[in-house]
Amino acid sequence: MMAQKSSLFEADRKCADQDSIGAASQTSASSSSSSSLKRQWDGDEEDHSPSKKQATEESLHSQKVATHYNKLQERGLAERNKSRIVHMRNFNNWLKSVLIADILDKVRRRRREVTVLDLGCGKGGDLLKWKKGHIDKLVCADIAAVSIEQCQQRYNDMRRRGHPNDRTFSAEFITADCSKELLSDKLQDPELRFDVCSCQFVCHYSFESEQQADTMLRNACERLQPGGFFIGTTPDAYELVKRLEVSDSNSFGNEVFRVTFQKKADYPLFGCQYDFSLEGVVNVPEFLVYFPLFEEMAKKYNMRLVYKKTFKEFFEEKVKDEKNKVLMQWMQALEQYPPDERGQLASDSLGEYDHAKRVAARRPVGTLSKSEWEATSIYLVYVFEKMA
Repeated sequence: MMAQKSSLFEADRKCADQDSIGAASQTSASSSSSSSLKRQWDGDEEDHSPSKKQATEESLHSQKVATHYNKLQERGLAERNKSRIVHMRNFNNWLKSVLIADILDKVRRRRREVTVLDLGCGKGGDLLKWKKGHIDKLVCADIAAVSIEQCQQRYNDMRRRGHPNDRTFSAEFITADCSKELLSDKLQDPELRFDVCSCQFVCHYSFESEQQADTMLRNACERLQPGGFFIGTTPDAYELVKRLEVSDSNSFGNEVFRVTFQKKADYPLFGCQYDFSLEGVVNVPEFLVYFPLFEEMAKKYNMRLVYKKTFKEFFEEKVKDEKNKVLMQWMQALEQYPPDERGQLASDSLGEYDHAKRVAARRPVGTLSKSEWEATSIYLVYVFEKMA
């Protein structure tokens, strides 16, 4: 059992001694981090069962998340394109598209039929990605009932718009708090197994407690086929703490996002809450996901980490592929700087494009504004594989 009061730095003192917490989050530090965590895990037998107060707080946080996403209005494409962060959202969507396509290619080499679990599916933003990936079966699960209804409606609309000869995967929709309820109890087919579990921008909600994080991982990994993949995106705890520590307050951010911690210098492994707000999209409490701990917990379900990369690392690697570069242009994941005579930059704030000016002297370049780069660079992407 992991001691709740242990900090990120206490769990891995070697990482804490580095000049940059962010640099210490790279793969080279992960093996020593994991062994340190393993020793703590095996050596602490104290009972840290949540009190009534903790249970009540956990319930309140879950309700906040569900209420927030239930209240989000479905906006059309024209309305979404007016957003200050439209290119950042497109960039994140491109990154997910590339990740999903890569993993489905790997699965296809071994299996003819592919079954996917979209854990925390939201309103169904990835439905087209699954269709383009030619999967056979999809299970969508989310805590927000309204989001599940809209996801199912999107799926039905997608099927109606499709060509009569165009085969669309079958789908199942489940409303559940995947950090507290077992999906295996809710599946139509109790014997169903998955080839891929996708958990995009979701697992950080479950790290309120060890039990919730374990339940989320169990739902994600327990029913994966050997050789199946658990993929996702989540905020990078090292990057968040690094930015907080150099801030003059318990908050940091810019004109599009803000992260506010309750206090500095105290980062428990579970329940380390911060409030995250992103322009027009998110405004809910989240919890740090210390990745070496995440990796260690996943081993319980026979999962092996294939890789974790920051969004910057993933982007720089994948954009070298011509087909990914074409997809990026088609999805308008970057905006042109300087804009053409018909274009308008996402921000008119001073200094938001100074980084692009240095490389755009001779020809236009694709970029995000400084604030959007700062917001998207707090995330990382991960891939786990189920061992035989």
